[in-house]
Amino acid sequence: MSERVRGREFFTARTVSETLAGFRPARRTAVESVPLAAALHRVPAAEVRAPDPLPGFVRSTVDGFAVRAADTYGASEGLPSYLDLAGAVRMGAAPTVAVPPGGCVAMPTGGVLPDGADAVVMVEYTAETMPGTIEVTRPVAPGGGLVRADEDVAAGAALVPAGRPLRAPDLGLLAAAGVTAVAVHARPRVTIVSTGDEVVPPCTAELAPGQVRDATASALAGLVADAGGEPVVAGIVPDDPGALEATLREVLPTADLVVVSAGSSVGARDETAGAVAALGDIWCHGLAIKPGKPTLLAECAGIPVVGLPGNPLSALVVFRLVGVPLVWRLAGCEVPPPEPTTRARLSRDVPSAGGRLDVVQVSVRDGVAAPLFGPSALLSVLTRADGHLIVPEPATGLDAGCEVEVTLYR
Repeated sequence: MSERVRGREFFTARTVSETLAGFRPARRTAVESVPLAAALHRVPAAEVRAPDPLPGFVRSTVDGFAVRAADTYGASEGLPSYLDLAGAVRMGAAPTVAVPPGGCVAMPTGGVLPDGADAVVMVEYTAETMPGTIEVTRPVAPGGGLVRADEDVAAGAALVPAGRPLRAPDLGLLAAAGVTAVAVHARPRVTIVSTGDEVVPPCTAELAPGQVRDATASALAGLVADAGGEPVVAGIVPDDPGALEATLREVLPTADLVVVSAGSSVGARDETAGAVAALGDIWCHGLAIKPGKPTLLAECAGIPVVGLPGNPLSALVVFRLVGVPLVWRLAGCEVPPPEPTTRARLSRDVPSAGGRLDVVQVSVRDGVAAPLFGPSALLSVLTRADGHLIVPEPATGLDAGCEVEVTLYR
């Protein structure tokens, strides 16, 4: 990384676009081999090439008759061609009969093209006028009704690229090529550390005055898992000088990414920046974003560290925009898979301040996006949202009725 901020220069705010382009830790997870059945959404460490051509033989794409195309030239319903039926091809077996001049062979879809043939005429354009004689009412060109032996994939060609999560069709193509295991990056181990004297475990039955259950860690773990990472919830660290630093020293050796939850406000009790500065380099402490401005990004001993704002909504909004791409990058994926989007009309004006990126939660009904407003401490705003829209840094708001792009939550 470049342009790191050292010491206690914590408040140089970066834009989100600067952060996504500039905060790019070099760390990548180790490579492991996984069976095809466990490879969905995993990121190949190298492209996988085809050992042989696919499908490997010239095959029919239709039910019909293998022919010599020249024998069908000029055929029509008024003046059909008549061919002698020489036999049939069975599925899953090599042909035992060839196509002679003036002859044809019955073909199933997917069957191996017999010698002598260069096309397959669809059964819909044929009729058996008498036993052993096939009437053809439409001509077929050479190569019609066929796929070449290497038309799907040539020998040595890439089956799947490196750095892109495997999708269901990729698994099918690998299986067709006989690839039963793939070398992929290990799932990034993301350690989530919660902080605050007021934060207690979710299992706490009765809350004392001022206490709150740790909701953010569970939600962050879900976002990590959804991005292909392995979340590790490390517990709650009290607001005690040195406690967070000690916890970070303990978890860093086994983590690929450390997320400090509810420990990045600019209040007097903020220990995150000081603890991180003692262990590594702070890249920035402050993003030009609402909600989520007091976000910290750093590297400690080569491990990226994200310090999130204390309010749950702010923390989750920032982690979705900045943390999730980091998880994918650690797993070898330079460009995270795109999230689903939809276009909608805005139901009301959305104010914004120029120079910052505003993330607005919305519900979407019948093509209309209705903004959902509320304090950033309220998780219910997120649970009621169908997605979010972005007001870019240069804008000073959006007008009611304008068309917006909504990123949908899955």
